[in-house]
Amino acid sequence: MPDNISYTPEEVARILKISRFTVYELIKRGDLAAYRIGRKVRVEQADIDQYIQNTKSCVPNLTRSMVQAPDPGGDTQAGLIICGQDLILDTLSQHLEKLLPQLRFLRRHIGSMDGLSALYHGAANLVTAHLWDGDSGEYNLPYVRRMLPGHKTVIYNLVHRMEGFYVAKGNPKAIQAWPDLVRPGLRFVNRECGSGARVLLDEMLRRLQLEPARIAGYDQEETSHIAVASRVARGEADFGLGIEKAASQVAGVDFIPLHKERYDLIFRKEDLGLPHFQAVLEILRSKGYRDEVTGMGGYDLSMMGQKIAEV
Repeated sequence: MPDNISYTPEEVARILKISRFTVYELIKRGDLAAYRIGRKVRVEQADIDQYIQNTKSCVPNLTRSMVQAPDPGGDTQAGLIICGQDLILDTLSQHLEKLLPQLRFLRRHIGSMDGLSALYHGAANLVTAHLWDGDSGEYNLPYVRRMLPGHKTVIYNLVHRMEGFYVAKGNPKAIQAWPDLVRPGLRFVNRECGSGARVLLDEMLRRLQLEPARIAGYDQEETSHIAVASRVARGEADFGLGIEKAASQVAGVDFIPLHKERYDLIFRKEDLGLPHFQAVLEILRSKGYRDEVTGMGGYDLSMMGQKIAEV
């Protein structure tokens, strides 16, 4: 085959048996040479051959279980872009870096719906979500079906967490349940649209037929659980919604448990056999990672690493 023949990124993905997203990521980082004709990206056969030759030296560095994973021609350099905000994802990334030191693992601290959108648009390849559907009572599956049409995905559980209200130490305003959201005289601090906590709140309001306009502070938004808890600790709000773990990290805050949620990992089914993703599952099922997450407190690990569904 002549060296000057060129391919589109989609054709390269089929040749290398990797995702189209991975091809674009390799080109962006300079690991795979490419050029443009107008708005079209092209890759020459010689550059594909060179990339394959370069990756061969990386295979011996993989663990035995990774080498044996079904990955015919798969990429061994691109690593993962992991979306989510929970601290246990930082720990997961650290374990991945130790297990596969030649790969790159990047974090994007974005909410659940933004993560699913990034997966759909090819801007991420492993995302987390805790999106509750008020009609079915199910977590994540209804949203994956709606937001990734035509894309086969797999969903594995990471942990279960408790969502509830952050209140001032001693709970001086006696805040206890969802109807307190519309109690006169209370100031609330909200999460941003698209976050799992915001979806839970809005779904609960819909089910309880409570109008957001009646909540003082509904339009006051923060982009993390810690930020919400900090606003309460500083006296800028009487309460806010978030996970139990954040309450233990902010002095002067108590936690009122309300709703147990499932926090899942979601990625494309086509990537399941790649070493990167097999490494993730291996870590989730390892004693070392489980012990580390258990030591953090505030998490239920009873289903960690179990497959929830294929969608």
